[in-house]
Amino acid sequence: MGFITTKDGTEIFYKDWGAGQPIVFHHGWPLSADDWDNQMLFFLENGYRVIAHDRRGHGRSTQTATGNEMDTYAADVAELAEALDLKEAVHIGHSTGGGEVAHYVARAEPGRVAKAVLIGAVPPIMVKSDKNPGGLPIEVFDGFRAALVANRAQFYIDVPSGPFYGFNRPGAKISQGLIENWWRQGMMGGAKAHYDCIKAFSETDFTEDLKEIDVPVLVMHGDDDQVVPYADSAPLSVKLLKRGTLKTYEGLPHGLCGTHPEIVNPDLLAFIKG
Repeated sequence: MGFITTKDGTEIFYKDWGAGQPIVFHHGWPLSADDWDNQMLFFLENGYRVIAHDRRGHGRSTQTATGNEMDTYAADVAELAEALDLKEAVHIGHSTGGGEVAHYVARAEPGRVAKAVLIGAVPPIMVKSDKNPGGLPIEVFDGFRAALVANRAQFYIDVPSGPFYGFNRPGAKISQGLIENWWRQGMMGGAKAHYDCIKAFSETDFTEDLKEIDVPVLVMHGDDDQVVPYADSAPLSVKLLKRGTLKTYEGLPHGLCGTHPEIVNPDLLAFIKG
């Protein structure tokens, strides 16, 4: 574990365990590298080198006031890949991290990336517009911003207690540990960076990124995702990708890596080995 310092002086925290082909994990908003604990241990046991970083403004990285947008996020990943000399890596991103993966992989140096995975990911674009009539109205994201400003600590209890893990569904098996760990990760990060990141994940258009990517990409999404609605994300992304494969999980929530790792992890392993 350690830090790299980016060109603008931001310290990016990362974990780097094991040896073998590198797998780089990109977390969702407003979390940290810790959201991938289950997957990192699983792939470490299966002989891979596993790496996860805290996005700028999140977790243990610098609580930045600037650069909290996708161009800088992707540039930070490029600096991390160079510092760790990553070659033929697999990049796996959840939610906002999926957007970061798309934006980075489309720009990555030749030889850096072998495959990519987008899980419950925000591409192609979340916000509703004339070009994206199936998206979520801007008022939804304005509501996120208002809730964060009003009482971030309570907001970060409400999200995992409800839509993120599907714990608001009848008969859901609720994990208090998952809820509290989500809150813990969220509160480690910076309020300004988290506020800015809402615009980054909701309004960035990843259409051209997806078209540019020429490595195999697995797109995984639960069809009961209440955060990134399925119909306006995964199927549209696969259509834009040159070598995309869609894996749909019936009834699974946005945070499926946390609630159903026993389903997700073997599918990831099969894709990486395939």
